[in-house]
Amino acid sequence: MSTRQLHAAHPDSDGGNDQFPASPSSPGAAGRGRAGPARTVFFGLLVLAILAGAAWALLGSSLLVVRHVEVSGNRLVTAAQVRQAARIRTGAPLATVNTAAAARRVEQLAPVLSATVHRSWPDAVVITVRERTPVLAVAAAGGYQLIDSHGVTVRQAARKPASMPLLSSPPPVLRGSPAVNAAAAVLRQLPRALRKRIRSVSAASASSVTLHLTGRVTVLWGSARDPAQKLAELGMLLHRHARYYDISDPSTAVTEG
Repeated sequence: MSTRQLHAAHPDSDGGNDQFPASPSSPGAAGRGRAGPARTVFFGLLVLAILAGAAWALLGSSLLVVRHVEVSGNRLVTAAQVRQAARIRTGAPLATVNTAAAARRVEQLAPVLSATVHRSWPDAVVITVRERTPVLAVAAAGGYQLIDSHGVTVRQAARKPASMPLLSSPPPVLRGSPAVNAAAAVLRQLPRALRKRIRSVSAASASSVTLHLTGRVTVLWGSARDPAQKLAELGMLLHRHARYYDISDPSTAVTEG
């Protein structure tokens, strides 16, 4: 028999393998197919376990709870007053503290202008307050109310601070008064030398701020507008040693006395 005939008579030779490849459904391939869903389930359960552990650590364990409430920026109010106003419970999970609500409660304290509250992991809450600055004194029963530019009483005092002007003829309602705000704005505009001469300030309205200086000198300042022009005009007029100066309109200033 020829060589060509022998090759055709044996299909299991190398040529036969090309025509009938091995089936892919071998035991190894089947095992790998079953392992895919098993790995997915395993990793899914692992993620759930991690999330559950994190939730427990944040909310259910005693590891991340409030142990300290720190207060800074306070001078007119005590740290105890700030903590009491914030109402942050020691031992509460740190993640559950409503920082915005606590800040709003602290801002209800009269001397506090604003407050910020933030968590300091792992076990503290920090409260930072910005207090109001009194700029005017208002005579009251038993002493003086020291008010800020918004007319809010920052604190009471038995005596008027020497460097603080008296607000004479105050409006019936101090808080939110435009006249008080204008008077405070005018005081901020004045140079130190002129401020030292002020005994009291009156403001029937926001456009009629009047300065009462030492030596019984009165200056009708008007509104808080045009401070540079008014200061320049007053600087020239003060050399006349008058008793009354009207610079509410600096282009037509008037002196009397």
